Amino acid sequence: MFTTNYLIDTNILIYHTKGSQDTVDFISHLIAQRSFYISILTKIEFLGWHKHTPDGFQKCKQLIEFATVYPIDEDIANKAIEIKRKTNIKLADAVIAATALLNNLKLATRNVDDFKGVRELEVINPFK
Repeated sequence: MFTTNYLIDTNILIYHTKGSQDTVDFISHLIAQRSFYISILTKIEFLGWHKHTPDGFQKCKQLIEFATVYPIDEDIANKAIEIKRKTNIKLADAVIAATALLNNLKLATRNVDDFKGVRELEVINPFK
């Protein structure tokens, strides 16, 4: 599982901050390998949660500083549009899937079913 580059979905970061050993090990390895990638939407979802305590927000912000954050560019937007037109997927998930596909990354998420309509996307669940 650790020999490939992964785009990390928001839920994996949430489990990491809650202390899930599976995700702590997974993210720690990615950070050590300098292969910790997220979409700008993941950054917004993760840091934009309205119930962060000031201390919790700072810890999450520090974690994100280790990530390479992919912006939404025209190519990602167009791929997300293509995915949305073919599947019944949420907008954020379409953008995340497009980001992974266009950057040759596997997607790490616990919500595997959210992406099942995107057949060309390789999705892994670090909890398995």
